[in-house]
This record gives sequence, structure tokens and C-alpha cells, in this order.
Amino acid sequence: MKYALVTGASRGIGRSIALRLAQMGYPVLINYHSRKEAAEQTRTLIEEKGGSAELLPFDTANGKETDEVFTQWQDEHPGDSVAVLVNNAGIRMDNLLLFMQNEHWHQVVDTSLNGFFYLTRRALKDMLANRWGRIITISSLSGIKGLAGQTNYSAAKAALIGASKALAQEVAPRMVTVNVVAPGFIATDMTKDMEEKNLKALIPARRFGQPEEVADLVGFLASDRAAYITGEVISINGGLYT
Repeated sequence: MKYALVTGASRGIGRSIALRLAQMGYPVLINYHSRKEAAEQTRTLIEEKGGSAELLPFDTANGKETDEVFTQWQDEHPGDSVAVLVNNAGIRMDNLLLFMQNEHWHQVVDTSLNGFFYLTRRALKDMLANRWGRIITISSLSGIKGLAGQTNYSAAKAALIGASKALAQEVAPRMVTVNVVAPGFIATDMTKDMEEKNLKALIPARRFGQPEEVADLVGFLASDRAAYITGEVISINGGLYT
């Protein structure tokens, strides 16, 4: 069986992506770090709609743990593989650079950027052997234009774009595509502490996006219809930054 693995899939954009891929017929591996109850809710939602899902807890920032969990899953699923990988896990620890603590820099970069490296490297082997795969990484408006107070987050999300563009060129001959989706302000737990009213005024569409809108874009990139799209960064931000 060909699986879809979504990191940070317990809530928000990750949950919506997991649901969308399940609707496309993929059994979904729901990765989470600490929010087990929320991850179980994601699995329940998928199963209620007739889909199939498994929980796969590990910390994307921990290379050793990622290797161990992925290897164990492979041992328990001989003949199966991850055909669609969505690198969605990320955290925010905002502050002005002058006041940013070392651990806040490293935790944000480790979760998004190092997590991309650890997991993509593991999943890529089967994709190349099977001559088909989809790697979709969730960056951010912050990674394209930069946002004040988010030097750590902007650095991590911008680095994902460079890494994905390079990887896309390495694996394209094997029919593996690598693309980036860069959301703007999306109505999730990650943005609930922002001043939505003021920010809406800056967005030409005059609203925050919905996680389902991001998921629909990811679903298209994961499909056969997107086979000739690779190395691209697609913004979904209501016209805020084009």
C-alpha cells in the first residue's frame, strides 16, 4: 500500500491536509509530537468518512527518534511505502531578534528545517525505488517576505524553499516531485493570538484563509495531475504578497 505521511497533523492545516489525502484514497500516517488527543481526533474524523489512518508519534526535530520510528513502521509494514510526504510540522516562538533566546532560535529551526531533512531523507529512498513520489512542504508568507518579530521562523521557512528547489532537481528524473506551499494568514490555533481585525485590512481578500483551502492545494500537488509541477513555491495568501 502507498501511504501519505503528514507531520504536525493533529490540528489546523495539518489536520485538514490529512483529511484531504484520506479522501483521495490514501491511508494516512498522522504524525504528532505531544498532542495525542488531538491526533486521535484527526484519526476519528478520517475514519468517520470511511478513510484509514494510523498515529505515528515522533518529534521531527529529533533525528534519532525519527529514524527509529520510521524504521519500526517499515518493519511492521513490509511491502508498504510512503508515497506522499507532507512536511507541515512547525512552531512559532516570536520575538525581536535582539531579545531572542538561543533555544527559541534552535527549537523553531530544528522543528521545521531539520525535521524536513531527517524525514525526507528517509522517505525518499522508497519513492526513488518506486519511481513515483510527492514531497510537499509547508513554508509560509514569512519565509518569502520576512515578518518582523519572526527572524527564527522566517529563516526556517525560507530555508525550506531553498532546500526544496534543490531537491526537486535531484529527484525529477525518478518522477518524484518536490513543491512548497506558502500560506499567508490562515485561521488556525497558530494565528489565534494575532490581531485578526487589523491584519484583515492588509489582505486584499479581506479575510484569513481556511485550512481546507490549503489542503485542497496540497491535494492537487499530490495528484497525478501535478506530475509536471516541481520545484515551485505556491503562495496562498489572499493577495497579501504576490
